[in-house]
Amino acid sequence: MEYSYEQNIELACETIKSRIKTNIPKLAVILGSGLAGIADNVQDAVSISYKELSGFPVPTVDGHDGYMVIGNINNVPVICLKGRVHAYESHDFTALKTLVRTLKALGVETLMTTSSSGSLSKNMPVGSIMAITDHINFMGVNPLFGKNDDSFGVRFPALKNAWNADTVEILKQAANSADVSLYEGVYFAFHGPSFETPAEIRMAKLLGGDAIGMSAVPECILANHCGLNVVGCAIISNMAEGMTDEVLSHDHTIIGAKQAERDLSKLIEHFVPSFL
Repeated sequence: MEYSYEQNIELACETIKSRIKTNIPKLAVILGSGLAGIADNVQDAVSISYKELSGFPVPTVDGHDGYMVIGNINNVPVICLKGRVHAYESHDFTALKTLVRTLKALGVETLMTTSSSGSLSKNMPVGSIMAITDHINFMGVNPLFGKNDDSFGVRFPALKNAWNADTVEILKQAANSADVSLYEGVYFAFHGPSFETPAEIRMAKLLGGDAIGMSAVPECILANHCGLNVVGCAIISNMAEGMTDEVLSHDHTIIGAKQAERDLSKLIEHFVPSFL
């Protein structure tokens, strides 16, 4: 049976609330390619497949398991989302809207995105973590295309503070206490799924990008639209095309992301106490 978009959000919330063992988390974390292992740190965890959540997106890319894990990290209730659906998997953002707006309807207040990314700076090597301070949407698409849902947000949302500056400061403090190096910069989003050409990388650097990827921005726009705070980490899994002689591949991306997994885990553990 097919349900309306509004019914899908209501049904997904009902399923999650019936399974949850903690208070409703204020923080949800999207785990990108190769980063699903972070969810292993969740205590008293309940795992729900996206397939069990009405209207949720089902990932088709390796490294994106498609599970919601709910429990505690450092005694703080947290939702970990193991995997995402990218813009290149479908031009229909309805399922992604359902996911983000279900989090809002549940009572989540802050969305943290993590995404495997390419570095545009030789000073930010593989294994680094970059706090996203702003983005450039070069995808050619926006998840708010189509009729606006006024019950969640306005037709023309402002993105001046899309990556919430106050929350970035909290993330920086967490990095200091965790003894984790944290870079800062602008995330440049391409549509994918092909990797960029060396010429496109040169353009992205000239336009002000510091890291490059194929995700994060659609979730950020949708979350801002419905009033969620957003904070993001670009996990440097490779140097961008043309900056080294390496041949890029998705397997290469997953291996590179694993190099940052331990530091990201420490960072999240020190970050979550702000969301009690």
